[in-house]
Amino acid sequence: MDIDFNKNADGLVPAVIQDANTKKVLMLGYMNEEAFLKTNKTKKVTFYSRSKKRLWTKGEESGNFLELVNIKLDCDRDTLLVHVNPVGPVCHKGTDTCWAEDNEADYGFLSKLEGIIESRRKLSETEPDLRKENESSYVVSLFDNGINKIAQKVGEEAVETVIEAKDSNDELFLNESADLLFHYLILLKAKGFQLKDVVKILRERH
Repeated sequence: MDIDFNKNADGLVPAVIQDANTKKVLMLGYMNEEAFLKTNKTKKVTFYSRSKKRLWTKGEESGNFLELVNIKLDCDRDTLLVHVNPVGPVCHKGTDTCWAEDNEADYGFLSKLEGIIESRRKLSETEPDLRKENESSYVVSLFDNGINKIAQKVGEEAVETVIEAKDSNDELFLNESADLLFHYLILLKAKGFQLKDVVKILRERH
């Protein structure tokens, strides 16, 4: 890996630390050539501490190491993207990241959709006569009717998806697939789980 450590007078390059699984950015550090070589040798991320003026292995005092997965170099050869498996909180303040975020996978729109479904689930726990008029929704009604109704809907959407898969209308197939996924997310929430729980099992199987 041809890293340009000489671009800056201090011989340091920024190292962006990212969780290899969740893809969350955990922290930013700096490496010189010696820190880079030690990281690759020990498989534990080591930085050059600008305050301590020495090499510093993350976790050397706390035990919250960053176990190295791989390192990528950017197009200008002066910034590193370091994929890691963190052991414990990353920030010295005890949070998962240095931005005080939870280190959980973000599945983009699906994560947003899960959040909406969760808000509807909470509404279903409110007595019907106490709900506002605009708080009625299809999803709330599913939660109101219980797990059997939700599971039934998943089954119905699965059958419809299979039927459309055997036809040649791609638009109908994709729409039924969307309906199936939507209702499956509702079923997961009704059972007290999230998409990340299923992804975890798939990752373990892999």
